[in-house]
Amino acid sequence: MKQISRSALVCAAASVALALLAGCRSAGSNTTAREGYDPDAQQLFIGDDIAVAPTTYGKVKGFILRGIYNFRGIPYGAPTGGENRFMPPRPPEPWDDVRPAVYYPEMAPQREYGRSPESYSAFADAWNYDLVGEDCLRLNVWSPGLDGARRPVLVWLHGGGFTSGSAIEQDGYEGENFARYGDAVFVSINHRLNAFGFTDLSAVGGEKYRHSGNVGMLDVIAALQWVNKNIAAFGGDPGNVTVMGQSGGGSKVCMVSAMPAARGLVHKGVALSGNTTAANDKAYAEKLGAAVLAEAGLTPDRVDELQQMPWPEYLDLSNRAAARLRNESPGAGRGGFSPVADGVNIPVGTFWSGEAAAGSPDIPMLFCSTFHERTGARDSAATEAIDADGAVERLRGTYGDRAREVYDAYAAQFPELKPIEVYGFIVSNRRNVVAAADAKLAQSSPVWMAWFGFSPPLFDGRQRAFHCIDISFWLHNTDHMLTHSGGGKVPRLLADRMSSALAAFMRTGDPNTKLLPAWPRYTAEKGEVMVLDIESEVRDDPDREARRTL
Repeated sequence: MKQISRSALVCAAASVALALLAGCRSAGSNTTAREGYDPDAQQLFIGDDIAVAPTTYGKVKGFILRGIYNFRGIPYGAPTGGENRFMPPRPPEPWDDVRPAVYYPEMAPQREYGRSPESYSAFADAWNYDLVGEDCLRLNVWSPGLDGARRPVLVWLHGGGFTSGSAIEQDGYEGENFARYGDAVFVSINHRLNAFGFTDLSAVGGEKYRHSGNVGMLDVIAALQWVNKNIAAFGGDPGNVTVMGQSGGGSKVCMVSAMPAARGLVHKGVALSGNTTAANDKAYAEKLGAAVLAEAGLTPDRVDELQQMPWPEYLDLSNRAAARLRNESPGAGRGGFSPVADGVNIPVGTFWSGEAAAGSPDIPMLFCSTFHERTGARDSAATEAIDADGAVERLRGTYGDRAREVYDAYAAQFPELKPIEVYGFIVSNRRNVVAAADAKLAQSSPVWMAWFGFSPPLFDGRQRAFHCIDISFWLHNTDHMLTHSGGGKVPRLLADRMSSALAAFMRTGDPNTKLLPAWPRYTAEKGEVMVLDIESEVRDDPDREARRTL
């Protein structure tokens, strides 16, 4: 990949600015939403008859902020505590009055990421935490208008694996800017996680608990059903819904795209820096469920008592059980609570092919990863300065005696990279995302591939294209998530291109836009990938030879 100096970035930005402005003007669907926002006018509107929308359970009242309708914390399911714990989601109780939807809802029970004044991680990711609890089946909506228009709908599935996170855990998740730029309706959801979403008690609790290992993903389906029934009242098209997520959210996108219950509810999928081609082994999941019961000191006839524990107690108990099982059976299963290949809700086998494809949605999908998902150098100048031998030594834990061979292969394929960057390419390798894209080719719908390489000038240039950075570019939030992008014209221009490509993909299943080079479909033979940077370009599987050494 080309190494571009900061001055070159600015020159490149300036040289394309006029063309981009013209391109944005020609984007059609973006123009009206942008022109409807006047930064000098009143910014916030809230009142008795402002931003009121009907749902199947009752009316909700939000607010208008900078020309975008906001609704926060709309229930799509009932609280999940007590007798509803481990059960498939149930509808919320209807309400008669107009319900305020003005504050972000509870996120699912979990252990929060660490935060302190000394934490660069907390600084960069700006974790948003507030309410935590079991009334978490709520969603947020951003829309340009409650006007009956049929806008494409984006449903955002948050990261954090299947263990943690929320719909608004990072500022870059907010939907206002993309709703405006893409003239789209943006929905983000909370759902059950970790042991609350994926404890398989079917072997110890019988028929009552037959779905308990997958209720977290059934929550996602319930949210999509809510979108299908209600989003038209918010200016969205229930017949054009794209699911998108990053990291664990990317894996959730893959899960949804394989679930028969999602057929007809989703029409495109975008998986960023996270993917999977199979769910957790059923036998292991059942063994983990039994370990939870044993850790609680309960017999199968008392399994219902797990529903009555305070959630912090159950979370601690289940984590102890998972740790004990990992120690007893190292390498077995996925080592924790995650969706289960039960053959009912989630297919057994490799997604999108053979029997596993039966009844699954056949939808266009776009996969993306970043150059430097992880390098460890952002906070450490010493790590940045390692030489080739130092990089090889760091790789030995994964590759053993083959560490030198792997390093040399990547260094030969990318000779312009520093040793720490070669190391970053290796630990952030594209093997899994390529495998997922190849597996998806078994269906008839097109597959598209991207690789994000923009490095912001933060942390003395050591931040690079790290895990999570591309979110704010896709969602047009680079001036909002400054700790990821640095802000300003240069990242904003790349955000214009990527947000336009996402909006095009949502509308047509094809990400091609005048703001990027022609983007070909992905094929296993050539491995076509759009490299996203200030100078974006299409490459044919640029790391294939090096990847073969992994």
